[in-house]
Amino acid sequence: MKFIVAGHTAVTATEFVELALGTPLDLWLGPDGGESEMEWAARMDAARDILADDPTLPDRVSRVAAEAIEAFAPDLFNVTPLSRSTARRARFGKGAAA
Repeated sequence: MKFIVAGHTAVTATEFVELALGTPLDLWLGPDGGESEMEWAARMDAARDILADDPTLPDRVSRVAAEAIEAFAPDLFNVTPLSRSTARRARFGKGAAA
């Protein structure tokens, strides 16, 4: 299946999310290999600037996440109740002593 976002073809799921959001995932999640305090602070400053420039971004992120869940995990919320045990609990004693 081919995903086209804003005229670009996304090859991987990561590319799809980045194209849909307009920002790289590493900006929000951080790099895989860790980062220094200075790198973290710079990343947080950039994220704050982006959120200040685009107040609709959190809504777009929520929409992309909901669409991904709906498209790729339709059975995620199909809950099957656990069967109740037919064994009865043994009763110990007849009552509390007063």
